[in-house]
Amino acid sequence: MTMWVFGYGSLMWNPGFPVARRELATLNGWSRSFCMSSIHHRGTEEKPGLVLALDAVHDAQCRGIAFAVEPGHEARTLDELRERELISSAYLERELDVALDIGGLVRAVTYVIDPDHEQYCGGMPLERQAQIIATAIGGRGPNTEYLYNTAAHLAEIGLNDPDLDWLSARVREITA
Repeated sequence: MTMWVFGYGSLMWNPGFPVARRELATLNGWSRSFCMSSIHHRGTEEKPGLVLALDAVHDAQCRGIAFAVEPGHEARTLDELRERELISSAYLERELDVALDIGGLVRAVTYVIDPDHEQYCGGMPLERQAQIIATAIGGRGPNTEYLYNTAAHLAEIGLNDPDLDWLSARVREITA
């Protein structure tokens, strides 16, 4: 059985595991947004940043990339993903059905937000998100880098996310 991982944020441009195949894909019932306060990777406890997470939203769709893990690397990949994504337990690990653009469904390891976790901040206005992202820095670098890389990669692979496009433009204005 092939192990699949669904990427919708930094995993799209930095999967960090051996990839045998990548396919554009859609996850139904979930919405990508900056709904998680980041106190490790893109911010600190004193000055949190924001990272993308998947929020359960009826009738929503999230476009991203389904990655097939290189055979023989499944256990190590899962261990490394858990170390990276579950650092503060704000994400929940799920196996969800993802529709591949080329046809067919696959079960993919997917990290979604725990709406009951203290780092959950769904529904924040875009302007407030921009103000936070413009100045936060964490262990993996500036929050701006995370936003810009994700928005650029989505555009590069032909996926449209108007909120990320707006945020990128606004954060560039703030930091200019």
